Amino acid sequence: MGVRIMKRNFQEFKDYIKDKNVAVVGIGVSNIPLIHFLVSLGAKVSAFDKKSEEALGETAAEFKAKDIKLMLGENYLDKLTGFDVVFKTPSMRIDSGALVRVKEEGAYITSEMEEFVRYCPAKVYGVTGSDGKTTTTSLIYKILSEEGYKTWVGGNIGTPLFANIEEIAEKDKVVLELSSFQLMTMTVSPEVSLITNLSPNHLDMHKGMDEYIDSKKNIFKYQDEKGVLVLNRDNDITNSMVDEAKGNVLQFSRIETVDNGAHFKDGILYLKGKEVCKKSEMKLKGMHNVENLLAAFCCTAEDVSIDSMRKVAATFSGVEHRCEFVREFEGVSYYNDSIGSSPTRTLATISVFEKPVILIAGGYDKNIPFEPLAEEGYKQIKTLVLIGKTKDKIKNAFDKVIEEKGVDLPILMVDTFEEAIEKARAAAVCGDAVVLSPACASFDMFSNFEVRGNRFKEIVLDFK
Repeated sequence: MGVRIMKRNFQEFKDYIKDKNVAVVGIGVSNIPLIHFLVSLGAKVSAFDKKSEEALGETAAEFKAKDIKLMLGENYLDKLTGFDVVFKTPSMRIDSGALVRVKEEGAYITSEMEEFVRYCPAKVYGVTGSDGKTTTTSLIYKILSEEGYKTWVGGNIGTPLFANIEEIAEKDKVVLELSSFQLMTMTVSPEVSLITNLSPNHLDMHKGMDEYIDSKKNIFKYQDEKGVLVLNRDNDITNSMVDEAKGNVLQFSRIETVDNGAHFKDGILYLKGKEVCKKSEMKLKGMHNVENLLAAFCCTAEDVSIDSMRKVAATFSGVEHRCEFVREFEGVSYYNDSIGSSPTRTLATISVFEKPVILIAGGYDKNIPFEPLAEEGYKQIKTLVLIGKTKDKIKNAFDKVIEEKGVDLPILMVDTFEEAIEKARAAAVCGDAVVLSPACASFDMFSNFEVRGNRFKEIVLDFK
């Protein structure tokens, strides 16, 4: 059956929520099924969003047909008062004025993901970190599925799971990718918790690095002695958390031998001293993916065979928008790494290539320093094409390195996404690789990284 941590019977929630006055803030992809689910459980639901009724379209009509109150428009949060329960959207800070006010009135403030982890009957594997979350989440999902478990995936990827909680059996497995925003207010932790690595990220939303790290720690803070915490030994921040764990700690390293965990040595990936596979057998390329596999092996060590781990390592080719090969055109290879929304992620991506790449970077400013990208990445870049709100900040970081090192690195500044791709295409010669890995979020130009990546692929696939 595996370990169980502080799980409650879902009937408790059903009894509690019936006839309650419930607010759901944010009418997005994860909250729409949540709203319908809460109504089906007998709650009186009000849905809040900045969008207009016209912008919501059919969703607004569906909600009205179910007597769901719509609280819309620019000042929608002014109406957040008089509720028993409030489900907040992940990006909404708990110290925002509207939430502080309604909490003082006595409301219970929670989120879809927090209630899911609290009541999910199956064993939950939670994955967080600055880089590698989605790939590692997908690897854990594939390994568990290969072993024969019915496995669900959710959080930042997959589908919203809380509305399906009654379909999930105790013998199933659930893998969740969890962001710092989702974790920030969590008071319950998964049975198996992984922090892939930590580096400056989302400092536009967090008050500082300490708050960002503290939010990540919530993934294991509420475990008991049966819990499993998986940490990256090679990352100073995660390695410093070992003594804070309440349960069993497994670590992974690509530098040191780890007895209680996984490590890489002489081209071989090991778990607890046993060979799982050779690096040459891995379908995924790059040392960052060696780390991702080692982490996934640690997370699934209690539940699967070495054979299942080896098979997934040899067959899993990656996730869309993560160093995804798009096409070769006129001898030039094009790669979509739109998920690369931090300097460390972009560094990991460009380090996979055998020779310097033509890099398209820039976007929304998350207040992350770009000096590490410039100082470490200049050797991996043949030409740098910069776009978006951060293009001047990135250029300044690279200009300093170019001057200090005396290197020749052309930097092309452009105004549009389409122009960036055209300039990269023009700069490339046969044998080059053009890589979209922006080191920034997409919000200055696109609604999310998927839209950005899909636009890149659309343009590249349309080359004539």
